[in-house]
Amino acid sequence: MQAIRSILVVIEPEHSESLALKRAKLIAGVTDAHLHLLVCDKKHEHSAMLSVLKQGLLADGYSVTTEQAWNDSLHETIIEVQQAEGCGLVIKQHFSDSPLKKALLTPADWKLLRYCPTPVLLVKTATPWTEGVILAAVDVGNLDGEHKSLHAAIIDHGFDIASLAKAQLHVISAHPSPMLSAADPVFQLKETIEARYREQCKAFQAEFDIDDARLHIEEGPADVLIPHLAHTLHAAVTIIGTVARTGISGALIGNTAEVVLDAVESDVLVLKPQALMDHLQELASTP
Repeated sequence: MQAIRSILVVIEPEHSESLALKRAKLIAGVTDAHLHLLVCDKKHEHSAMLSVLKQGLLADGYSVTTEQAWNDSLHETIIEVQQAEGCGLVIKQHFSDSPLKKALLTPADWKLLRYCPTPVLLVKTATPWTEGVILAAVDVGNLDGEHKSLHAAIIDHGFDIASLAKAQLHVISAHPSPMLSAADPVFQLKETIEARYREQCKAFQAEFDIDDARLHIEEGPADVLIPHLAHTLHAAVTIIGTVARTGISGALIGNTAEVVLDAVESDVLVLKPQALMDHLQELASTP
């Protein structure tokens, strides 16, 4: 988070109180990142509104540029501008679609999560981050290199946001139910499963000073447990990772990140493994 030099902020003209811009100002105020404000619209002119926003931000000491663009679809427009401007973070306000619309069409924000080669922060509430709770969700049961680097990024971003907002970082990892038929005896008892998961968390607990009371190892599906704990803790931000690929697997509706996005009552920051971001970067930069 501290390394982000430029933030793309998607502005919705019909919503005068931009929650996305509020979050961007909070982050840029600490990191000195440049703000690039984008309106995605091919029908109406919004230069006057963007000019007013820009002058206000410049007066407050922010570095800012503005743009209005449209390229076939909302998510493609955002990614095209993100590429052109070299932004390391995209911030957009999320507006939930109706269940019927979701059944007929993949929501634009889901597509943005799948195809954007940078972290995406979807703002869902006006809840202040300051002195709140930041919830980082990791899957410590997956120990391959891709997941381990993703876990590190999730905890790292969680720590950064907690630091800049003077908030408290909590971590959750869901674990499977015990199975008597499991080949590994560890997975036959809930207590031994939880003990192993807690053991695997010790390194980042020590690195980021996360005590046992702020580490939540729970039994059950992640897409149920994460929203439940976020609600219980009144989390201001929930940080999750997705390893969904593009193509067939990327098109599978039901990805944990997408389900969590709709279920949590907090802002959501979605991260991807570096290898996937590199792949998406290649796709985005190919004419």
